[in-house]
Amino acid sequence: MRAIAQGADGASSLKARTLALWVAENRLAQAQLDDPAPAPGTTTGEDAQAGVLFAWRRTVDASPNPAFRKIEIVVTQDDQPGYALARLVGYVGSGLR
Repeated sequence: MRAIAQGADGASSLKARTLALWVAENRLAQAQLDDPAPAPGTTTGEDAQAGVLFAWRRTVDASPNPAFRKIEIVVTQDDQPGYALARLVGYVGSGLR
């Protein structure tokens, strides 16, 4: 019985992490489409994926190359804000021409 419970917990955890990664990927894609590029700083919000609500935090920083900005997206569930289900880092053009 314990093995069944652990298997169910593992499956629900994998589902939550997968959905959270989709939220992170969507937030990064949106940042890549934004014109002008996102300004440095931190932004927070919430997104639902498959009926589950997730909280996200986007941090935009400068990168060694001034033509790009580093973006980090961290996704959590509202009931566990200190536990990151997904973390995604990407880069976008800074809008310098």
